[in-house]
Order: sequence, then C-alpha cells, then structure tokens
Amino acid sequence: MVVSGPITPGQVSFLLGVIPVFIAWIYSEFLEYKKSASHSKVRSDNNLVELGKETVKEDDRAVLLEGGLTRSASAKFHSSSGKTNLIRFLTMEDSFLLENRAILRAMAEFGAILVYFYICDRTNLLGESTKNYNRDLFLFLYALLIIVSAMTSLTKHNDKSTFSGKTMQYLSRHQTEEWKGWMQVLFLMYHYFAATEMYNAIRVFIAAYVWMTGFGNFSYYYIRKDFSLARFTQMMWRLNFFVAFCCIVLNNDYTLYYICPMHTLFTLMVYGALGIFNKYNEIPSVMAVKILACFLVVIFIWEIPGVFEIFWSPLSFLLGYTDPAKPDLSRLHEWHFRSGLDRYIWIIGMIYAYYHPNVEKWMEKLEECETKRKFSIKASVIAVSLFVGYMWYEYIYKLDKVTYNKYHPYTSWIPITVYICLRNSTQQLRSCNLTLFAYVSGL
Repeated sequence: MVVSGPITPGQVSFLLGVIPVFIAWIYSEFLEYKKSASHSKVRSDNNLVELGKETVKEDDRAVLLEGGLTRSASAKFHSSSGKTNLIRFLTMEDSFLLENRAILRAMAEFGAILVYFYICDRTNLLGESTKNYNRDLFLFLYALLIIVSAMTSLTKHNDKSTFSGKTMQYLSRHQTEEWKGWMQVLFLMYHYFAATEMYNAIRVFIAAYVWMTGFGNFSYYYIRKDFSLARFTQMMWRLNFFVAFCCIVLNNDYTLYYICPMHTLFTLMVYGALGIFNKYNEIPSVMAVKILACFLVVIFIWEIPGVFEIFWSPLSFLLGYTDPAKPDLSRLHEWHFRSGLDRYIWIIGMIYAYYHPNVEKWMEKLEECETKRKFSIKASVIAVSLFVGYMWYEYIYKLDKVTYNKYHPYTSWIPITVYICLRNSTQQLRSCNLTLFAYVSGL
C-alpha cells in the first residue's frame, strides 16, 4: 500500500485517539454479550428453582436479577461512579464501558468512516475509476428514484402553522427537508457522474441551501429569541465538526469543503444581525435597517475591489487554498469566488422569513375565497411564475459557465422564488411531501 504525502501530526493524533476508542467499544460489546448470556442463564436457573419450590426468598431474587452480583458488589458498582470519566475510560472499567456502549459505538463508527476516507483518498489500496457521464442514464436514475419515493413515502401532513394555527403548511419543515433531500441526491449524482452540463443547476441548488440558512436561522432567532452562547456553539459544532476531522485526517484545507465555511459565515451574519439590539427586532423600521445594513456590509466587502483581501487576510491560514491547477492565484481567490457567488441570497432568505407570517395570512384568506376567485388568483400566480422561470431559463440559465457565474449572485433568487410559488400553489401540494427525500436530507 502506497501512501500519498507524509504523515502529519494531526493524523498521528487522530490514530492515537481512535485506537483506544475501538478497543473500548469492542470490549464493551463483549461485556454486553457476556452480561446478556449471564442473565439468560440466571433466568433459566430461576425457572428450574420455581418448579421445585413455591417461593423464592427476596434476597435470592435480588441476586438473580443482578446476574449473580451480591448486594455488596452492587453497592461497590454504584460507588465507582465517583471516579472521573477519563480515568474510568483509561482503566477500562466494566461499568463505565457498559453505560457508554452506545456512545463508544458511535465514536468507533465515526472513526471507521474517517479511516475509510483516508484509505480511499490517500492510498492506492482501492483503485481509481474513470467517471463516465450519460445524460439518459442520469435522468433515468433520478426519475426512477422519484417514482420509488412517490410510491413508498408520499405523506400528507396536517401540522398547524406557528403563526396562524391553521394547516397552511407554507414552507413547512417537511417541505424544506424534502427540498434539501432531492437537491442533495443531485449533488452526489453530479459529482459521481461528472455531469458538467448541470453546473448552472448545481449553482442554483447551492444558492437554495444558502437561502435556507438565512430563512431557517432568521425564523429560529426571530421566534425563539434564543441568542444564548450554548445554542450558538451547538450550531457551530454541528456545521463544522465532521469537516474539521476530515481536514485533520485527510490533511485538506477547510475551503475545499466550501459549503461548510459558507454556511458558518452566513449563520454567523444572521446571528449578528438579529442578536445586536435584539429587543428591538419586533419594530419593523429597526428590522428594515438591519436588513439594509446586511446588504451594505456585503456590498462593501465583496463589491469594492481590494476590500475582500484586506478583510479576510487575517484568516487566510484557515480560509486560504492553493489550487494546484492555478498556483499563481491568491490563496483567498477560492474563498472569494465561492462565498461571492451566494453573497446576497442569505439576506433574501431572511426577508422571506420575516414576511412568512404575512404570506401565510394572505394564503389563509385566499383559501377562504369563493372557488372562482381563488382559482383565478392561483392560476395567475402559476402563470406568472412559469413565465418568469422560462425567461430566466432562456436568458440566464443557458449562459456558459463563466458568464453565468457573473449573473448568479444577482439572479439566483428568481428560480428559488419560482419554485416556492409553484410548490405552494395549492393546499394539496403544500401538505404532501416525499419523506424519503426528507430522510436523505438528514444523512
């Protein structure tokens, strides 16, 4: 087996940390098996005793239920909880390993995944293959997945709105999870088949993810008003812990996983926008000033030449990346390009979240209108959405990759809005979703 590149201190540290975890988990599984076998034997013996005797003494019953442990042993078992977890882990204490068997298993699985990544990406143990793209096969597989999902996981939800208390289901959690799921499948297929002709579509899907970052975080902070450090730290951990370990084990740059630093940045900006003077968030004029300030910050950093490099240069050790194919470019070029493509869409997500209750109320009134008026309004919304979507497709989407990227930051909100309008055009469409895709989004 040939290893590409030198072994780094981070990789050695990971290996030294994961090996004891594997050993502890395997031993905990052995202890659990031994415990289960012991309980089975005790129950069998107990049944034999009951056949010969009418009653069993309480003390004997206690011994049997504890798998043969005496009362003194049981007391000793509980008294051991006073030791620190680290010492109990290092000494491979049986009770500690049994108590934390599920955690040890999760840690071992996590370590195994990273080791597998290393074997695939940094060794020649598994051979490489050439990617082969066939549009018909690509579309057939995805269409087949949609059909299977519709046949097996089509679900109707009746959850009530947080704002109106009625089953509007406009941009509900079920809907956005489904949205993320089918896009995630397309991301994987795009990279697996090297479907370069879908580049512009993938850019839109990434913009939709960033839009959801603005929409979801704004909704949470605006409604829950939870700006605690614990919540913020938890969010940062969820966004970055897996990528951080990938960077350590594979010795990759953070920006190579650009979607994570992008989500981290825009989550931080939403948190800052709503967290500063958060007691005034209910005042519309204050919220308007905050959203305007977000636009101005983005314009100042990304639109004015030279500002981006000055602003981010202190973090170049974290966000810098040297493209082997373009070594002459600045180390911040990739971060500038990736973050710049979706620099405005997270603010659009915030705006949509802010007006979400108003749209729900309007939709509620629409559903209560007479059938003819309701049908005409919905038909008009659908017609306008289709027309706008078609114009965007003809004059923006069909552009070549380089030209499209120039327009993308200013136009990505158009297909997203069209999709939202069409997806929520009727109560039936709003209430139904494919749970298979919602499940995929959580993987």
